[in-house]
Amino acid sequence: MSRTLLVRLFAGVPFLLISWIGYTQSQKQPPQLTINKVKEDLYEIEGDGGNVAVYITNEGVILVDDKFEQDYEQIVAKVKSVTSQPIKYILSTHHHSDHSGGNTKFSSTVEIISTANARANIVTHKQSNAAPNMVPARVVFTEETAVFLGGKEVRARYFGRGHTNGDAIVYFPALRTLHTGDLMAGKTPLIDYPGGGSVVEWTKTLDAAMKLDFDTVIPGHGPVTDKAGLLAYRNNVEKLRNRAAGLIREGKSQDEVGKVMASEFGWAPSSLQAQWSLPGIMAELK
Repeated sequence: MSRTLLVRLFAGVPFLLISWIGYTQSQKQPPQLTINKVKEDLYEIEGDGGNVAVYITNEGVILVDDKFEQDYEQIVAKVKSVTSQPIKYILSTHHHSDHSGGNTKFSSTVEIISTANARANIVTHKQSNAAPNMVPARVVFTEETAVFLGGKEVRARYFGRGHTNGDAIVYFPALRTLHTGDLMAGKTPLIDYPGGGSVVEWTKTLDAAMKLDFDTVIPGHGPVTDKAGLLAYRNNVEKLRNRAAGLIREGKSQDEVGKVMASEFGWAPSSLQAQWSLPGIMAELK
């Protein structure tokens, strides 16, 4: 092999090494998160999983949800970018790992609170694709609880089944704001039947939440919206349920119902709605 060729080969090694390092690091690094101000002392962190609410008080910070385990460092950094106060409490909206996966890192320093059903769903591994080391909340409630910190109040309510059987609505009364978890997420509902969800009960649950005094909504996924936005989502759930029920009464098969859901509600055949929710909907509405 000529000396010129060897020089060229070795000259390319650093480039290849840098390219490989960049590739492997990009595969391991979670997506970048962003933090946005919602109202005075209230922020929300978006990206890579469910929306996290950040409520600042002069005695500490209250979070709603904590995304995946891999997002822990970014969440802590985003909170530090708006306050020097430590995170004291996390109110979990439900058991799915894109909302509660961070419990594994936060549980040693932060008190985590969820519904009793959400805790049970983590303990019994109701989410089949969740990490095996998911950590449940130590403190639970069945209907309602509240956290008082630095003269501020945050309430968590269980109004009934919907996305799962353990969804909490978190209410910031002084700010007239709700965090819905995945009782509002995206454009159409994902019903986790193994986790106790119900397309029939979902609208009743949202009807109860709508009675609270609020004007701003932080959904489980998607941009911050308002009461009208939540009502529109609730009505879309009802529309979907009624459409599916009508097709089932006509004797349509699951595949036929799925095609209608795809054309009218955007349920791609490979989506979780089609694969996860549709069989449950067929069973619940028959």
